[in-house]
Amino acid sequence: MTTDRIQLLRERLSALEPVELEIIDESHMHIGHAGARDGAGHYRVRITSARFEGLRPVARHRLVYDLVDDLMPHPIHALAIDAKASI
Repeated sequence: MTTDRIQLLRERLSALEPVELEIIDESHMHIGHAGARDGAGHYRVRITSARFEGLRPVARHRLVYDLVDDLMPHPIHALAIDAKASI
């Protein structure tokens, strides 16, 4: 199931045409947390894209969240984002 969620995130975020994309499942670090008890996952996304150029971090995060909004709070409970503009 984790692989399916990571693939789903990868597919959704491909719309940002990332030059780098790393998705890390951190669910094991949140066992017992409310979202984790319901089976939802915690993920960290590191993404670099030219689409982020000239945008402040909040705007970069909004672009990411807009693509995955329907996945939250289930099957994804939490998403930590590190979004950088490509140089």
